[in-house]
Amino acid sequence: MQNKGFVKLFSVLLALVCIFYLSFTAVTNYYSDKAEEILQQEGNDAYAEYMDSISHQKVWLGYTLKQCREKEINLGLDLKGGMNVTLEVSVADILEVLSDHNSSPIFKQALQQAKQRQLKSQESFLVLFKEEFEKIDPNAQLSTIFSTFNLKDKIQLTTSNEEVVNILAQEVESAIDNSFNVIRNRIDRFGVVQPNIQRLGDAQGRIMVELPGIKEPERVRKLLQGSANLEFWETYELSELMPMFINANGLIKSMNVTNEEKTEEDVETETSEVEKTSDSANDIEELLADTLENKEEEKSNEELYEEFKKENPLFAVLNIYSDGGQVRPGPAVGAALATDTAKVNSYLQTKQVKELFPRDLSLKWTVKSIADENSAEVFELVAIKVTNREGRAPLEGDVITDANADFDQYSSASRVHMRMNAEGSKVWARLTKENIGKCIAIVLDDSVYSYRRVNGDITGGSSEISGQFTQTEAKD
Repeated sequence: MQNKGFVKLFSVLLALVCIFYLSFTAVTNYYSDKAEEILQQEGNDAYAEYMDSISHQKVWLGYTLKQCREKEINLGLDLKGGMNVTLEVSVADILEVLSDHNSSPIFKQALQQAKQRQLKSQESFLVLFKEEFEKIDPNAQLSTIFSTFNLKDKIQLTTSNEEVVNILAQEVESAIDNSFNVIRNRIDRFGVVQPNIQRLGDAQGRIMVELPGIKEPERVRKLLQGSANLEFWETYELSELMPMFINANGLIKSMNVTNEEKTEEDVETETSEVEKTSDSANDIEELLADTLENKEEEKSNEELYEEFKKENPLFAVLNIYSDGGQVRPGPAVGAALATDTAKVNSYLQTKQVKELFPRDLSLKWTVKSIADENSAEVFELVAIKVTNREGRAPLEGDVITDANADFDQYSSASRVHMRMNAEGSKVWARLTKENIGKCIAIVLDDSVYSYRRVNGDITGGSSEISGQFTQTEAKD
């Protein structure tokens, strides 16, 4: 009898556990159905906005929708549908870059013939390239093609063809690893649940990506195919921009209040009026005073927040870094919940609001959340200064000849050591000299990975950057 009671108790507990985990699937299905309705009625843009807005909302037993989707039953592509994409890293293009775009006719012909052979061969491109190169001219040396400035420490003119191919294989492998990491980070940021990312044969550089439940194939295709550019940017200090953000908050408030009543000309008139009053606002604390006075204590927190939100629509979703009436040093403007980043973007990209800020200002979000793992995801907004007429970064990752990462023995921070070529060293020395006391932001895929203050000009092209990187991010 005691055994029967134990079995019954075990069965009940097992059933409860199953119901608990099945409930996540029911919740995600409910929101997926709602998203599907929006997709059918309003299109891809509305669907994307809806999914981005609810991804980090708590929807079930304290779990966010993203967490629920991670716990749901994995149906895979066969049952759930989605996208199956195979990407291929072009080894030929990598060799072009490693050769510093060498114009040798033998090199060009060998690349072309290796591409033709690869269509019908399972052999690695490097092997095919070496065979074609030596077939064209048995006495030709690969070292004359690849003994560039960037590879001068690894390849000399006396290096044999076999040794050159081995070195090139290591460089190609590193490039494919970096591509794999970039794709994985992009998919993580996109919010795909239970993706399957695999390399299909190291020799060919193919990467298979399976994305269950994807409803926006064109958006994902652009995400995966875009170039990943490592960039170094100059930055603004928040103190330089604080009056403009106060003005923007006031303008957005006036636009919200009068949106249904006033014409665009009226709003532009108010824009000029807000600009005239910028000097009277010293810091963000003054904006909070009227809403959070002691006389409002009898109101609930929700009522206070709604009133504050009405008075300060921008600052309700973007927590400006102001401590005790003093703005925080650095280029980080403030922080916002992941669910609020789209709202912040829509406010700051409004034509009238953009006119309040310098034309060379570009605002970018950090790639990693600054909150604890158990807390809501919070991202920082960083003020980038665009000093190039073409809108490009003053320094890009193509000047880096070598980079490696390790951990500081006295802290948990990672350190990235990097070396630059002659051209990059010259630009880096000028960039750091002109920004002593300010920060340089490191941006990849339009997201800020780090921003560090420059203590002095850096010459010689060798640098060390410390921060809360992971080993994977350091490779990217």
